[in-house]
Amino acid sequence: MSAKSAISKEIFAPLDERMLGAVQVKRRTKKKIPFLATGGQGEYLTYICLSATSQGVLAAIRNWKRQGTDFPLEPPARRWPSDTLFWTSGFQNLTNKKPTQASITKVKQFEGSTSFVRRSQWMLEQLRQVNGIDPNRDSAEFDLLFENAFDQWVASTASEKCTFFQILHHTCQRYLTDRKPEFINCQSKIMGGNSILHSAADSVTSAVQKASQALNERGERLGRAEEKTEDMKNSAQQFAETAHKLAMKHKC
Repeated sequence: MSAKSAISKEIFAPLDERMLGAVQVKRRTKKKIPFLATGGQGEYLTYICLSATSQGVLAAIRNWKRQGTDFPLEPPARRWPSDTLFWTSGFQNLTNKKPTQASITKVKQFEGSTSFVRRSQWMLEQLRQVNGIDPNRDSAEFDLLFENAFDQWVASTASEKCTFFQILHHTCQRYLTDRKPEFINCQSKIMGGNSILHSAADSVTSAVQKASQALNERGERLGRAEEKTEDMKNSAQQFAETAHKLAMKHKC
């Protein structure tokens, strides 16, 4: 099992969260450690993970069970529509409701340990800026600016950063309605893959145009062939009539 699959299973699945993407990182600059801080846990690997929380009824039931509370099988005493919503015949549709909360979580794996530890976490709404550092070349460096935090990272590879940025940008566009983070110094392929889509559209358009041109040329060739066939038919008919007349003349 890969590290990212293990993180998804160990950190997010138990809380009914779905991990959308992750990138392994290390700091570009050393974090200042308070003078009194001692007893560190040694070397570790760091992952920045993007996840979404399920808002369905099943998630609520599992949360109630984790808290030692049974799911109320009977409607509440008050018969307001809002009270009985979960007991209507269509309540199962709520379990399929798309996630509405997304978050970014810092996960660490300490040296000598096979488990992962959830560290800092921010709601996606707290993300203010995503800095790709260099829009003109593939770069593994990037910055994340939150309301109350700022981190400078280097991804394990530029391609891994690119994939994470694409997922992050898509998630922001999908789940944030009011204040969306600013993406700066990012390559066009990162911003939702628009350039890729445009390139694909151009390729399709070009292919259609070529196919249309080929059909037109084929149609013209067929038209010329039909004309030649008709001319040959007329010539053959005239030859047959002439031969018949000559035969009748010599017969007489």
